[in-house]
Amino acid sequence: MTMRFSSCCMLVLLVMLLSANNADAHCEIPCGIYGDEMRCDMIEEHIATIEKSMQMIVELSKEADKNYNQLVRWVDNKDEHADRIQEIVAQYFLTQRIKITDTKDEGAYNTYVKQLVLLHQMLVYAMKSKQSVDLANVVQLRALLDKFREMYLVREKEKH
Repeated sequence: MTMRFSSCCMLVLLVMLLSANNADAHCEIPCGIYGDEMRCDMIEEHIATIEKSMQMIVELSKEADKNYNQLVRWVDNKDEHADRIQEIVAQYFLTQRIKITDTKDEGAYNTYVKQLVLLHQMLVYAMKSKQSVDLANVVQLRALLDKFREMYLVREKEKH
């Protein structure tokens, strides 16, 4: 009986661990507690970190006696922050904040499509940032974030 109980407890614990959500993700209840400006600020910080990582990778790669440990750490850092951008864009904005709009409301639908396009482009440039150290991807990410901020945050403030 004790062995069966222990096995059952281990199974429950394993299921709980495997099904645990990422702590960075916002809830999907919906809770009504959103920090849109904060999320944009977070994306901006991730972009700056990607840029710094790219610069360090380029700098360290030029050294005659390369420190591969540091190179790997900067690559990992760059990729992690690109992943975080993708998570905020997909998990927060696309699934929770950008509302599906009726095509009959042409103005609202056009805004909806523009927001989707900007967010999709951010996802792609975050991916491209993982693939290289081309700072043009960082420039594009910043430009897209600025356009999205201008379009989305102004629109949200007008609603309230």
